[in-house]
Parts: sequence; C-alpha cells; structure tokens
Amino acid sequence: MQTSPAHVPPYFYVTGTDTGVGKSLVSAALLHALRARGVRAVGMKPVASGCERTADGWRNEDALLLQAASDPRPVYGDINPYALRAPVAPELALRDDGVELSLAALVAAYARLAAQAERVVVEGVGGWMAPLSDTLDQLDLVRALRLPVVLVVGLRLGCINHARLTVRALQADGVQLAGWVANEVDPAMARIDDNVAILRDRLPAPCWGRLPHAATPDPALLARHLVLPD
Repeated sequence: MQTSPAHVPPYFYVTGTDTGVGKSLVSAALLHALRARGVRAVGMKPVASGCERTADGWRNEDALLLQAASDPRPVYGDINPYALRAPVAPELALRDDGVELSLAALVAAYARLAAQAERVVVEGVGGWMAPLSDTLDQLDLVRALRLPVVLVVGLRLGCINHARLTVRALQADGVQLAGWVANEVDPAMARIDDNVAILRDRLPAPCWGRLPHAATPDPALLARHLVLPD
C-alpha cells in the first residue's frame, strides 16, 4: 500500500468494512466538511441498488443525500449513473433490470463532476470486495479513476477484524489508503473507546474523525466531528 498523504486528496473513493456501516452518511459529512473549507465539493454514487420510482425517474436515498450535500448540485444522472430497483447486491440488481454496467459510462460521469468542482467524493458499494457487476470489481473503477481510498469503519463487535481484513485487501490491490473514519453504528458497543484506540494503533493511515451515533443523523452537524488533514 502506498504511503498515506498528509493532506486531503482532491478526489477519493469511500469504501467500508461492510454494508450498513454508514458510507453514505460519512460521504455526505465529508462533503460538508470540505465545503466548510470554502471549496466546491460534489458527491458521486456510481452504482446504487434499492431505488424508488419518482416523477423524475428511479432515485436512491443515499445518492440523493450526496446530491443534497454537494455544492454545486450536479444533475442526478451524473451523481448516480446506475440507479437499480432491487435492494440487493449490484450484480444481482443489474441482472434483474437487464442492464449492463459500462466502466466507460462511469468514467465519463465522473469527468463531468470533476469539471464542476474542486473535490469529488465517490461512494462505493457494500464492503471493498463487493463487486460492481459480474465483470467489474470496485478496484477496476478505482484504478480507472486513479483514486485513493477512505475507509469507513462501522464501530460494532468485530470491527477490528473487518477493518484489518479490508486494509489487507487494499494493500494486496495496491490501493492508497488516504485515511479512515470511525462511525458509531452500535451505541451499545462495549468498550468502544478501547476499540477505537486499537484501530488508531493498527491501521496504517490517519483517522479523519469519529462520528457519534444519532437517531436522526444530520451530515452537516456530524461534519464538525471530522478532522481532515490540511
């Protein structure tokens, strides 16, 4: 794994230790934190499964959260080029919808976003090893876009193991880990501070912050808990 930079990279990819660890919430909070620095920052959710039909077409809750946190606010189709109906693994959702994922289409949408802003936060699917389709892994997209990775660690029982395994996978793939964010998904977790201390000691990248658990989380408020490198 490449050495972590001592600054926030202009573009990065957010992955997680598993599904349900708060990647979208952290990504939106990161957008608010970047915007608080006076920079134009937009989000992207290249592939989203689990969408609802609206008057404007299929829409995904997580992608809408990123759109709302973006400034400027890009068109939805660039933020979420593939909006899939079923709330299942993208590979299965693509098959159900009869859609073939195009890496070129994702790269083109990303280029349009990057042309509008100084920072782009790209949110992945599930955990790092979850495939995008039957022919593409998340690694393929990260390589095509040349993005470093920010890891979201969901603080719950087993998070140390999941975080270290994810880091090993990133290392094996030759991906740069820019930083990681701890997200308190289980407020009843025993010895949560001790677990965070172990993670800080064992993960080979700086911690960008720890988001407290909230019944109705507000990304703009949670952004205050992020401490991004200069």
